[in-house]
Amino acid sequence: MYLRIRVCIAILIFISLHNLYADTISNIFLNEVIVKDSFLDTKKKTTVQSMEIIAKNYIQKRFSGNIINSIEDVAGVHSMDIGSGFSKPVIRGMAFNRIAVVENNIKQEGQQWGADHGLEIDALNVENITIHKGPGALLYGSDAMGGVIEINEKVIPFEDIFFGEFFAAAKSVNESVGASLMIGLKKNNWYSQLRYTEHRFGDYKIPTDTIIYLTQKIPIYNGRLKNTAGKENNISWLLKYRKERTSLQLQISDVYQKTGFFPGAHGIPDLSRVEDDGDSRNIDYPYSFVNHLKAIINGKYSFDNVIFSADVSFQNNHREEISLFHSHYPGQTAPQKDPDKELEFRLNTYQSIMKGVILSGDNVRHTIGVDVQSQNNEIGGYSFLLPQYDRVTLGGFIIGEYKLSSTLNLQGGVRYDIGRIRAEGYDDKYLYEYLISQGYESSMADNYQTRSYDVDKSYKSLSGAVGISWIPFNNHSFKFNIGRSFRLPGVNELASNGVHHGTFRHEQGDPNIKQEEGWQFDFSYDYTGEYIGFSVSPFLNRYSNYIYLRPTGEWSVLPHAGQIYRYTGCKAMLVGGELTGYLKLPMNFRYELAADYVYTRNEDEKLPLAFSPQPALRQTLSFEKSGFNIYVQSHIIGVQKRIARNEDITKSASLWHGGVSYELPFKKYKAELILSARNIFNVRYYNHLSFYRKMEIPEPGRSFNLMLKIPFKAKI
Repeated sequence: MYLRIRVCIAILIFISLHNLYADTISNIFLNEVIVKDSFLDTKKKTTVQSMEIIAKNYIQKRFSGNIINSIEDVAGVHSMDIGSGFSKPVIRGMAFNRIAVVENNIKQEGQQWGADHGLEIDALNVENITIHKGPGALLYGSDAMGGVIEINEKVIPFEDIFFGEFFAAAKSVNESVGASLMIGLKKNNWYSQLRYTEHRFGDYKIPTDTIIYLTQKIPIYNGRLKNTAGKENNISWLLKYRKERTSLQLQISDVYQKTGFFPGAHGIPDLSRVEDDGDSRNIDYPYSFVNHLKAIINGKYSFDNVIFSADVSFQNNHREEISLFHSHYPGQTAPQKDPDKELEFRLNTYQSIMKGVILSGDNVRHTIGVDVQSQNNEIGGYSFLLPQYDRVTLGGFIIGEYKLSSTLNLQGGVRYDIGRIRAEGYDDKYLYEYLISQGYESSMADNYQTRSYDVDKSYKSLSGAVGISWIPFNNHSFKFNIGRSFRLPGVNELASNGVHHGTFRHEQGDPNIKQEEGWQFDFSYDYTGEYIGFSVSPFLNRYSNYIYLRPTGEWSVLPHAGQIYRYTGCKAMLVGGELTGYLKLPMNFRYELAADYVYTRNEDEKLPLAFSPQPALRQTLSFEKSGFNIYVQSHIIGVQKRIARNEDITKSASLWHGGVSYELPFKKYKAELILSARNIFNVRYYNHLSFYRKMEIPEPGRSFNLMLKIPFKAKI
């Protein structure tokens, strides 16, 4: 029994330790032979889950305005595009509150339930990323049941130095221009880094002159999607102290984004609203803005065989949607204050994580941790979609790693979570008066005016996972992982009740809906040779309760709302996998392949799940020598015929991308100039995951991206 507990405990220790030693080089001296290996590479080999480590240089060479688009070449990762250059992550067919984005051990907390809400993270302030494919609930809680995008801790220089980086970028498809400046200082035990980033972009171009929504043709003037311009301003500051056994870090960041909504995608399409206004860079009504303030304190202290860490954070996510006041009900007057504020959400999140890592010799590691989070969301505006709510969660976990031999690792763990969600009821007096005027009985009108009931729900669940990693021979490795995870329902799934303009439907929660629960199975085989390598990673996920939006067939009494879509639980299955490979060719050429496929099924209704990604195949041929790199990529997107109700079949497409980069001498340093092109042949194609797919709005057309990176440093 004790041995089994030790085995279950070890996985978190292994994961936790990377934050202390991430990206360092381990040197082992054996009879004057020095063996060197990257910690992150070792972690990838020995952890039991499928994962990818993305370097900073990779992100910058593929930078396209946001962090998700910059990593979507990774097999199994897709972007759910929401227009204006912003995206949400999709991993193995799962998105929204099922994917956790983690920075400095803290989950990013915004309005991630919304298909039209992006990530508030500065992509240029990222050193490197670890993508965990599969459930990460043991370490990060219920919102990580589909995967984790982990922004790794910044690498601190060993020598005392003043250094920095200037980064400038331009993009043709929306005429964006941006710049980012970072300066850092390392002196004795102190390290500080400051970064400021700013982007400005116009209406983006699409390769069509007409779109169709609800059988109505809507013209696209000058090939630009009107009112998709925007701007972004980001600032972050990091201060770190490290001495012997102690490490203390403070990071403060503020991200501001303001973007327009295509007028035909907000409310009922109106031809007069999409006419060209002569200015492709203005932000007109309707538009949204979001400001995300985040402060994180990370502390570590080590003594003997124990490492103790504490992470404390505060986040404020303030989002508003602004639209000229319009009423669906006769007699409704505009508010005296902020009359054009349609929706407002103010989410405050407090989180604290405490962990203890116990090292028992060279073969056994134990981690015990507690994770506490408290949220409060306030609302405003003349429309209603979500009620005001409070959410509190508490989780305790035990995870570990047991090294059975030099080639065989066993990892596992258990976690117990409890959570409580309380939402305030909301009555719509204007709806009551409207229904009476339409001839409804007062009893029916009284029933419908209650848009949201009081909700007070508690949840609890035990989750766990166990897996092995085996390296039987050099260059060969096997992994197998099995786990059970769960997810608390979001307040939108419990208590929403209103017209969600961005998704063109009346969305309604169910206060009696149960939490999501399921089992995940993951296997992978990797071969990494000197000249050739490949990896195959199949997976199978089965859920006894999976929450989705179901068309009810009931007609909404709300004006201009159409059919009601209600959040409902079902039995579901997701199965698929990724295939990757590389081949080193003569004369410094290299060939790479990345393919993925996901099959989804609603077991109750015998239909696919909504937002199932299209299969994809990417083939890249590159040449690199003496600071010069050039690549060309074939990107084949498969057809998506397996669709849920209210979805359209998305056709296949064949795209070509390319890029070239060159290191330029810049005084004592090497600047880098990067030129890339996306969708070179301006192909008209659709993304089945796109926010605008329902309106048959194609993806952006041909785009040329120019980037310049200039590093600088001086010893002090």
